[in-house]
Amino acid sequence: MIHSFLMMGQSNMAGRGYTKEVPPIFDEHIKMQRNGLWQIMSEPVNFDRPSAGVGLAASFAACWRQDNKQNEIGLIPCADGGTSLDDWAISGALFENAISQARLAQRTSRLAGILWHQGESDSSPEKALQYGEKFSVIIRALRQELHIPEVPLIIGGLGDFLSNGIFGQYFTSSPLVNQALEDFAAAYANSYFVTAKGLTANADDIHFNARSQRLLGVRYYNAFRNLQHLSDPLCDEEDILASLYNRPYTPTEKIRLLEHEFAAGNIEPKEYLEALTLLSRK
Repeated sequence: MIHSFLMMGQSNMAGRGYTKEVPPIFDEHIKMQRNGLWQIMSEPVNFDRPSAGVGLAASFAACWRQDNKQNEIGLIPCADGGTSLDDWAISGALFENAISQARLAQRTSRLAGILWHQGESDSSPEKALQYGEKFSVIIRALRQELHIPEVPLIIGGLGDFLSNGIFGQYFTSSPLVNQALEDFAAAYANSYFVTAKGLTANADDIHFNARSQRLLGVRYYNAFRNLQHLSDPLCDEEDILASLYNRPYTPTEKIRLLEHEFAAGNIEPKEYLEALTLLSRK
């Protein structure tokens, strides 16, 4: 049975980290939903824009796998960059798509959690004040539509860097959004807040960089596993991340990676066949 997780929000859930800046995460038992089917995960998991890159989902899933070595995890990408809560309103395209994708996943998996990161587009003074009320309506409807009242909802905080960057004037009320997210998690059952303290951004000071996305995924998993809010960074999160990177590939994974290199035109047919023969003998 696949344990699946619905990914919702805007660009920092989709991921804008640069893939060149972090080691890859590859595990044949981490799946992502594409066209209603489960495929082995590759990044970007959530391809909402040409700029899509590393998000928090891969390290979240890799942490989950460390504790669930006999099971598979599935990621359901539904985040969309630049979207506000109004864009996620009930009966809107984004909400309906998330419901549709989750229902498809429920045919072949157990929906185990919801991962949410959004709020940058609601960080103006007038929108921030309404955040908590709008968010509660969306989540209540989501749980009702999917019949998942007790499934954990993991909510990530916004980056501390937002108001200091070149676009800082658009994020003056981001602390109010963070407070609204914390307040929601405290007030509603099965909801847990995860801090973004200490995380850093790309040059735009809007998007978490790749390393920070990896760390954020570790934090999300900690909150999910323990069913507790995470108000401060984990003292061992760098060690946890190193353990994810140092996991040895299985023989099947080595063959899949080799197949990818050949299909992408990175190795010649003769080299591919020689390497495949060697791997098949092991």
